[in-house]
Amino acid sequence: MAADVHNKGALWEVKNGNLVPPDRLRQDRSESPTPGLVEGTEPGAVQEDAMFVHAKSFEDLTADGEPDPIDKAAEVGASNLGNAQEDSLEGGEEGGLVVEHVEEDKEKVRNSNKAKEEDVTSETWRSHRKHMFVLSEAGKPIYTRYGTEEALSSIMGVMMLLMSFVEDKKNIIRSIHADGYRVVFLRKSPLILVGVSRTTCSDRELTRELQYVYYQIVSLLTLTQLNHVFQHRQSYDLRRLLAGSEHLTDNLLRLLDRDPGLLLSAVMCLPLASSARDVVSSSLQAAKAKNLVFSILLAGNRLVTLVRKKDQFLHHMDLHLLFNLVGSSSSFREGEGWTPICLPKFNPAGFFHAHISYLKPASDLCLILVSTDREDFFNLADCKKRFLERLRRRSAYQSLQEALSTPSYPVSQVGIPELRHFVYKSKSSGLYTSPDFPATYQAEEEHERLMGLYQHLHSCLHHPTRPLCYIYHCTETENLYALVTSGFELYLCFSPLGTKGLAVSAVNKLLKWIRKEEDRLFILRPLTY
Repeated sequence: MAADVHNKGALWEVKNGNLVPPDRLRQDRSESPTPGLVEGTEPGAVQEDAMFVHAKSFEDLTADGEPDPIDKAAEVGASNLGNAQEDSLEGGEEGGLVVEHVEEDKEKVRNSNKAKEEDVTSETWRSHRKHMFVLSEAGKPIYTRYGTEEALSSIMGVMMLLMSFVEDKKNIIRSIHADGYRVVFLRKSPLILVGVSRTTCSDRELTRELQYVYYQIVSLLTLTQLNHVFQHRQSYDLRRLLAGSEHLTDNLLRLLDRDPGLLLSAVMCLPLASSARDVVSSSLQAAKAKNLVFSILLAGNRLVTLVRKKDQFLHHMDLHLLFNLVGSSSSFREGEGWTPICLPKFNPAGFFHAHISYLKPASDLCLILVSTDREDFFNLADCKKRFLERLRRRSAYQSLQEALSTPSYPVSQVGIPELRHFVYKSKSSGLYTSPDFPATYQAEEEHERLMGLYQHLHSCLHHPTRPLCYIYHCTETENLYALVTSGFELYLCFSPLGTKGLAVSAVNKLLKWIRKEEDRLFILRPLTY
């Protein structure tokens, strides 16, 4: 195993930092298929205001005691909409469970229960490559990925003891490395999260996953209620409020192992002709209501379109939590769901209210309408009807159905023989594209192994003290090349017969192909109300 790393400019960069000459930078994007390296000129860059808060890798990994960084747009949104959400926090400690309308998908629950029934003293439990634990600051167990919280209460007590011992010495415990294991601690008062891994996952990658688990819990309760509960009773058993929601966290952890979007803080779009997407977006824009903040159309784990209230921006993490909510339950197929949901990166203090329904029970198209008004169900149900009427009048529904039949594309379309897979993220749009995983990586173990390699490269590119511009990494079964510029991130996987020279030359060819297909693969003109 070897890696060739560089922190200097790539061989194909030119002195002005772009692949196009200075006199052509102002020309129309379509006239220059060769992409710029700077943000806003890369393939997939939005031509209007972006839909999402601009997120950086590991943006939440601040020192304990420091507040999480809040984007200005999110801060404005929280102040504008916070008052409308505060009334949702009424009621006692038991009143904050927000999964009351969400039935657990039977197959997922069976798998989750099987993991929960494991004997924590068995080799099966010990053989898992990654464990996640959540406990309160009083040492009360809240969540474990494998086994039961009761059986692991003594282990969690030791974790609490370690943290307390170090903090008594006026210090903070971040991680422990021993015997091939990596134990990472994250304190997010009033919770403590611990990740144990024997993978190649770095401390920062593991901490990022713990952040997702934390925000998943906040999305169900709000930070206001979470603090309120423990201020009144430090030894409170939070599992009483979270009962029935464990499958959401279980499914989120599976996504973290398999979905590049959660690694890159990005979202993948359903490939769709730009003319059809524009019709869908404008139809969704027209079906608006007074208190509607976000209208989101999903196709499985892909975004079809997103229309937002002007000056309100959604964070990728919040959208991933919505993806997880929809993907973890089959109940939304049975009718129109109405559930409170906290978007913790937008405003952790209160609930939005989401109207969630599929356009048809057998379809993968799911519409999420997010409102600030808890009494807005019938208004949003009417918005959905108006949206469907417009789609049918403009014959866009058929285009969506055709796109659903081919929700991805094979890597062979790019025309680079040794290329097996790639992940490309446009920084200005916050969107990414990636082909189907080839047969070599279809098995779950191989899929997660490749994702682990991408995680390793991502950690190298975003190292806190020695960040790299690009890295070439070789294993026995594949060669990988990753690079980052101010405009995009790109991760490529080649067969072991590939060379570094082939990898470098493939970058331009791939970027030209993405530029050619960007109207289909990205949302270039997002709309607002």
